[in-house]
Amino acid sequence: MDQLNMGDGPVLFSRRGALAIATLNLPKALNALNLDMIELLSSQLDQWADDDGVAAVWIDGSGDKAFCAGGDVVALYRESAAYGETPDYAYTTDFFSREYRLDHKIHTYKKPIVVWGGGIVMGGGIGIMAGASHRIVTETTRMAMPEVTIGLFPDVGGSWFLNRMPGRCGLFLGLTGAQFNGSDALFAGMADRMLPDGQREAAQAALAGLDFAANHETNHRLISDCLKPLELPLAERPVSALREHFDQIQQLTDFASLPEVCRSITAYQGDDKWLQKAAATLAGGSPLTPWIVWEQLRHGRHLSLADVFRMELALAVNLCASGHFKEGVRALLIDKDRQPQWQPAALEGITAEQVERCFEAPWGEHPLSDL
Repeated sequence: MDQLNMGDGPVLFSRRGALAIATLNLPKALNALNLDMIELLSSQLDQWADDDGVAAVWIDGSGDKAFCAGGDVVALYRESAAYGETPDYAYTTDFFSREYRLDHKIHTYKKPIVVWGGGIVMGGGIGIMAGASHRIVTETTRMAMPEVTIGLFPDVGGSWFLNRMPGRCGLFLGLTGAQFNGSDALFAGMADRMLPDGQREAAQAALAGLDFAANHETNHRLISDCLKPLELPLAERPVSALREHFDQIQQLTDFASLPEVCRSITAYQGDDKWLQKAAATLAGGSPLTPWIVWEQLRHGRHLSLADVFRMELALAVNLCASGHFKEGVRALLIDKDRQPQWQPAALEGITAEQVERCFEAPWGEHPLSDL
């Protein structure tokens, strides 16, 4: 293996023949993305795009616990506004602009990108994985977009991929932050293959040994054909909660207004633990986030990918300026009292004007106007 940057950097880069490898390398932080990691990965992808010696890219995470558990929420917390404070948009604009540029780059990359999504894959990790051409999950994969718990929203292209899930699964996952496994990811169109968790090195070696062509389309097919026989047998895969609950999810979300949908989900009284947890998370979450989820999916239904990221950038910086994000992170990660004091406290207290303001860009020229 030809190592490009030795040592303990936050992202490690290496080569195995024509396969270029990027490894997120903050295992103690579950490989959560900070600005340094975003810039390193983005810059390296640019170099590999222009390198004729690179036929495909492999992205994974250090350790066995997580591919990537999200973004650097604590850094964003420090730079966000509390209720009533005057916001400074500089850091949040910079962070989310760079993150969304990276995500857009992966979605539109010409060469194949393989992402090994074992363990925890949440938030920003889903952002990297969603746009890859070959998305691998394992029996250990645990995915979620749990932003309702911290007053944010399912970003990193959520307006794009949640809208493309079967039925109203995307709406349900966005509202409840419910966890889903590798089988769910396959059902929802968020993954392409499920491989045994212990076969990461074998899969990487198999790809590195391929006789790659100069044609990107041919290489896409070569990788797909190589991974197919390595897949975990159907009988050994975890049960898909999304598939099992599909009809019930459709029933719970079959209403014309957001308050009706939220009342339907939170009123669940059955003994299904997955639905119980989803209901409890929505009930205790930010009262603003569900409104944003409802509207982002409505607004984003017919937008281009670039317009989705432009819309989400305005939403991200405005929510960080709203006080809801600061309070959600305080309760969950800083003070850890798990008692967020949302203002207002209930869904019905949020006005249409408050929601509309979240979609208004707070800058003159949009930072992502060139996507």
